[in-house]
Amino acid sequence: MAVRFRGESHHKVDAKGRVSIPAGFRRVLEAGDPDWTDGLNPNLVIVYGPAKQTYLECYTIEAINEVDDKIAALPRGSQPRRMLERMFNGQSHPTNVDETGRLVLPQKLREKIGLTAEAFFLATGDTFQIWNPDTFEAEEAAKAEEWLDSYPDDFDPLTLLDQGQGVA
Repeated sequence: MAVRFRGESHHKVDAKGRVSIPAGFRRVLEAGDPDWTDGLNPNLVIVYGPAKQTYLECYTIEAINEVDDKIAALPRGSQPRRMLERMFNGQSHPTNVDETGRLVLPQKLREKIGLTAEAFFLATGDTFQIWNPDTFEAEEAAKAEEWLDSYPDDFDPLTLLDQGQGVA
């Protein structure tokens, strides 16, 4: 997909679970929905995944179709295929952006990630994540700092791009 999610932002969540999506993210959702045309609301899929997952991963229709194609290429009945089908098909919520540019997050999804008054949106390229801001700061920001601390002070993260797929 040529258009990518970029940036991060905080948005209020109302009592009904409605939260505004960053405008730039809405443009990517529109571009990634083959059925979207002017005047329609773009579709997306929110994957909430297994119990250990502490955020919601939001996919454009094109991006989730790529994942589905890769899952379908695995041997039918194999353990990896069954697990991935459960995570990406069963533990997901197909939805769309409403007329005002908001998502309605069901109670089950809000409870899973401890979302109350505010949501933190984080772009991850072909997807974006929705976090409880406190969880993100406590877990993910600390992981990023720890990872960067494992490299020398003059480390340039762009050097990893030349290493190919072997980077963990």
